[in-house]
Amino acid sequence: MNVRIKRIEKDLPLPEYQTGGSVAFDLYARKDVTIGPKENVLIPTNIIVETPPGYMLMVALRSSTPGRKGLMKSNGVGIIDQDYAGEEDEVLMQVYNFTDKEVEVKRGERVGQAMFVRIDKAEFDEVSHMNEESRGGVGSTGY
Repeated sequence: MNVRIKRIEKDLPLPEYQTGGSVAFDLYARKDVTIGPKENVLIPTNIIVETPPGYMLMVALRSSTPGRKGLMKSNGVGIIDQDYAGEEDEVLMQVYNFTDKEVEVKRGERVGQAMFVRIDKAEFDEVSHMNEESRGGVGSTGY
């Protein structure tokens, strides 16, 4: 799959898959960012991506980031739409510092990862009654 991508600052690397089995490519911080305790911050990743039709770009933290940095993805994962690809549409990582100390993210540090995920668009048929019996609420099949 060919994907059009623009780096904002050319001295930072293009995203890359670190191993042959990697399903996500790394995202790099474009600038130094200090995140205060219990603070939510957007980290610029230096890229604008033209996501191909039939896909979305899903953004997540690297698995080592919570333990190493004390950061978590504020909204779980980020979903980058196909039409978020204009000249000002840099991919941003939204992170939350769950520690009681400031956390430093340095320019060029691998801060997150992203992957292309196939999507389908639904056509909704509104009905007045569903055919299935209700099965219950949260955890109704056990925890």
